Amino acid sequence: MIFKTISSYFKFSRNQRTAVFFLFGIIIILQLAYFFVDFNSFSKVAPEKEKWLSLQSQIDSMKQDKLDYVPKIYPFNPNFITDYKGYKLGMSVREIDRLLAFRKENKYVNSPKEFQAVTKISDSLLNAISPYFKFPDWVNKKKEFKNYKNYPNTVFAKKEKITIIDINKATQEDLIKIYGIGEAISLRILKFKESLGGFVSMEQMKDVWGLSPEVIENLNSHFKVLTPPNVKKIDINNASIKELSQFPYFNYQLAKQIVTFRSMNGDIKNIDDLTKIKGLSMDKANIIVLYLDF
Repeated sequence: MIFKTISSYFKFSRNQRTAVFFLFGIIIILQLAYFFVDFNSFSKVAPEKEKWLSLQSQIDSMKQDKLDYVPKIYPFNPNFITDYKGYKLGMSVREIDRLLAFRKENKYVNSPKEFQAVTKISDSLLNAISPYFKFPDWVNKKKEFKNYKNYPNTVFAKKEKITIIDINKATQEDLIKIYGIGEAISLRILKFKESLGGFVSMEQMKDVWGLSPEVIENLNSHFKVLTPPNVKKIDINNASIKELSQFPYFNYQLAKQIVTFRSMNGDIKNIDDLTKIKGLSMDKANIIVLYLDF
């Protein structure tokens, strides 16, 4: 009885048998296709993706180089540390502000100990950054002079007579004789003189970068403008922006403002007109006017 009941489930019509055989056939074909066909060959990679995949190793290498990168510190004068420079060196905001406040008083630090005394940085940070400190030549020479012996007997000491030299005729050898001036600063003074065509006032020594007040005082005691230089004056009312910007006292922005002022107000007639231009102070104008032709 049970056998008859089970066998009744396996009785199929002709159409049903055909459908069952057809289903088995499909299954067998799919199994054979799965084992013998390589479907990876049908997957297509976009050209852009292939390009990026070819560069992947190079990108990974660049990422690793960035992780391994250690910024190189070049020698610098600690008196002119900016906010960003101080931050990169590891200084706190308060330490940077102390240095900037000290510099606003027109004072300079001349040794790592003075730098630490002003900024209050830690010993560990000082040891890390002080090897990169680079002070001007006159500071190093000052240290050398401190090591000289002071002889107690000054009875026979002779006071050397100061001979005044025309600053426009001074040579590099004349300048190096001044305490606080080395080869680099003497060349800087001569190049500045050459770019101007000559000095018209000893006040221009303040415009030479790297000269301390002490060195400027020494220069004033040994040099003077004895003969006015024969400079080629700039035609302030006709010179182009390029010609004006080549003058040491004018940068490109100031030259552009001069040309704008001329176009809006007419010719510049005197020093009063010159001081109306934004960026020109009266102190600078008194010297600059000697190089101009109105």
